[in-house]
Amino acid sequence: MNPILMTLILLAGWGMFAYSALRRWRLMMVGAAESRSDQQPERLRRTLTYAIAQLRMRRYPVAGIAHMLIFAGFGVLLLRTLMLWGRGYDASFDFWFFGTDGTLGKVYSMLKDVFAVLVILGTLVFVYFRAVRRLPRMSLSTEGLVILGIILAMMFGDIAYDGAKMAASTEHAQTVSFHWYEPAGSVAGMIFQGLPDSVLVVLMHAGFWIHAVLVLVFLNLLPHSKHFHVITAIPNVYAQSLPPPGRLPPLVDIDGMLEREETLGIKRIDQFSWKSILDFYTCTECGRCTDFCPAANTGKKLSPKHLTLDLRDFLYKHEDALVADSTQCKNGEANGADGDSDDTQAGHKIDLVDGVIDPEVLWACTSCRACEQECPVFITYVDKIVDMRRYLVQERGEFPAELQTAFRGLESTGNPWSFPAEDRDNWTDGLDIKTLADHPDAPVLFWIGCAPAFDERAKKVTIATAKLLKLAGVDFAILGKEETCTGDPARRAGNEYLFQMFAQQNVETLSGYGAEKKKIITSCPHCFNTLLNEYGDFGGKFDVVHHSTFLAELVKQGKLKPTKPIDKKVAYHDSCYLGRYNEVYDAPRDVLGSIPGLTVLEPAETRDRGMCCGAGGGQMFKEEEPGDERVNIRRTEQLLATNPDAVSSACPFCMRMLTDGLASKDKEELPQLDIAELLLESTGEEA
Repeated sequence: MNPILMTLILLAGWGMFAYSALRRWRLMMVGAAESRSDQQPERLRRTLTYAIAQLRMRRYPVAGIAHMLIFAGFGVLLLRTLMLWGRGYDASFDFWFFGTDGTLGKVYSMLKDVFAVLVILGTLVFVYFRAVRRLPRMSLSTEGLVILGIILAMMFGDIAYDGAKMAASTEHAQTVSFHWYEPAGSVAGMIFQGLPDSVLVVLMHAGFWIHAVLVLVFLNLLPHSKHFHVITAIPNVYAQSLPPPGRLPPLVDIDGMLEREETLGIKRIDQFSWKSILDFYTCTECGRCTDFCPAANTGKKLSPKHLTLDLRDFLYKHEDALVADSTQCKNGEANGADGDSDDTQAGHKIDLVDGVIDPEVLWACTSCRACEQECPVFITYVDKIVDMRRYLVQERGEFPAELQTAFRGLESTGNPWSFPAEDRDNWTDGLDIKTLADHPDAPVLFWIGCAPAFDERAKKVTIATAKLLKLAGVDFAILGKEETCTGDPARRAGNEYLFQMFAQQNVETLSGYGAEKKKIITSCPHCFNTLLNEYGDFGGKFDVVHHSTFLAELVKQGKLKPTKPIDKKVAYHDSCYLGRYNEVYDAPRDVLGSIPGLTVLEPAETRDRGMCCGAGGGQMFKEEEPGDERVNIRRTEQLLATNPDAVSSACPFCMRMLTDGLASKDKEELPQLDIAELLLESTGEEA
């Protein structure tokens, strides 16, 4: 077409993009070092599944399909773009194998046209969402419409180029034929037929340059817009956290002791890791995280989307200073000097909490992971919130007053309610249950937990579980007074020091009894998650199962036989730490489903989209942040919408929150039962 013009356009377009990409790379590298190169086969598998095949987008029928069409279309049309750039130098350039005179070229040409039309349809869906329906969850900016307009222009330009070229090459006495390998181009050619040659030349050149140039315009807009995720999503999915989602990164050194660096937790923006900064880059601003956040849905200040955007915008605002500081620090280290400035009043060094993020935002989080479950590009939120809580608690000593009571109780008695430690096994009176001290060879350890040991209502679940184990002939023991809190409430509330104290103590106790070779059962999902997923960082690798899984297996093996009918319709509530954290969804339903006469009701919000009860993330031990409604009330309403005869759960925290929720709705007469209690009743045994 015009080699000189094409050369200038390519040099300018790619040169400007390289400059912008380098700036974003340097800014990302101000973050703390973090290795994300392990388990490469698994990372590649997840990248193919979630980034290329876009599995999570299928959760959103209309928008998901539209996004998948656009993504696939861009992949198919990439070759077309390269062809057009080549035709700037040679009008017949077709990559040697993709001319329409060959079979391969015909097949590709057909795919290119089909996907161009599909991209147009997908783009129009998003135009509708932005300009017509104006979905509240989305960032409705002019930039979004400009990007969509560019995509549409590229697709129509490409079709117009083919159509005008086809019409111009047809003799005036003939009509444009429809070619199966150029369906969109053929239709455009039929429309253009009869136009003057001069107009066809203009259309052909316009279509060519619109596609060839707008691709580069689009590319250069990406690093400066929310559409940067077009570039960063694939590496962000590849670099996602592979450990279980229930594991928070510990603040420990190689000796397992709490580190004391500049701060404990996250104080400044450059203390986030480079992967966290990549998260900020990758946010698509789709708002699905906030749509499913229980805090946001009940009027709290927390919005996972805006938390990410506020941190990203602050990062961008102070880009120059952050990069300069990072460069100075690296040079200082190389010279053996301290390259960090003491000017803590500098704008980019302010405390993020208060300076950028309202503390109320952090304390509203229930750590339920609904936001992370919905994010199509695997951004994490809970770890960032907990890291900022760690700074507040351990450096500034600022946290909700009610947590002081819980922390004090944990420190003095080993439980957040300050019950006497010697009362931990009082629930066993009259049950003839052995401790590991008396029966160290027991192959099964029943880990009780604080609420199941001390809370009067939760004790009934503990007793029911113990009776079921005995009924099934399970040889088990408990730790008794040697057991103490796992530290989960302290960790989620930001008190990492207190958590690590419990972790090290419990690992030592368990290892002393050879618990690595035993099966550990617990009825508390929080204990289950901590023992299974977090104690490994402190040397404790244990085989841990939740009581729902263990009981379901006993029923399957015929060791427990639920024969007494229970004529009830039961609404089941999924615990976040059992479901979203550890993907235990079927086992509790299997237990309930084994009971004759019992019908399991599923609320609209169920399984991995079940709403949090409101107790996680330390919320059980503090007042809920101000909002329009309490989280447990909203969840109770969702369960009541099924018109149940009873509500069932498999978590002592959920039981407490739902019991309170039922009372607030004047439904005290509606039973709130653990799956173990229902199973025990069906076996004919007394609770």
